[in-house]
Amino acid sequence: MLRAAVQAGTEVGKRAKAVMDAGELVSDAIVNAIVAERIDQPDCAKGFILDGYPRTLVQADAVESMLADRGLHLDAVVELVVDDKALVGRIVRRAEEAQAAGQPVRKDDNPTVFEERLKEYYKKTSPLIGYYYAKGRLKSVDGMADIDTVTREIEAVLRSVTQAAA
Repeated sequence: MLRAAVQAGTEVGKRAKAVMDAGELVSDAIVNAIVAERIDQPDCAKGFILDGYPRTLVQADAVESMLADRGLHLDAVVELVVDDKALVGRIVRRAEEAQAAGQPVRKDDNPTVFEERLKEYYKKTSPLIGYYYAKGRLKSVDGMADIDTVTREIEAVLRSVTQAAA
């Protein structure tokens, strides 16, 4: 949504671009405004999935308020339960496979970079697990399962909340 708002040249997209061009992180206020702008689009009228948002408690409170203002609420929040050490192993293997195939290695396929991202996750994002659990919206899926199984489990969560809302 952030890149789309920048590319579309919306007012909030222009604000985000200026921040990104300065090499800074886009503030919660700008991200929240972009989400609000996006969910007001006609293709979201029957529902939408927010992937990777909210990432902080501030954003979670903002999205709750934003949705309440529109007579909406989050039906479910899907948590992919993973093993940190196994993820580091996957990153190392992916980098090794890319190198062996003569392909470029992604900048984030680096255990040190990943460890820093994990620290940020535990500081800022993991508190959302308790936040949404307390609201009865948290649905956990085994993110270490194979892709088809994870997909089926997420689809089952989405079906259950869709049927409950109907």
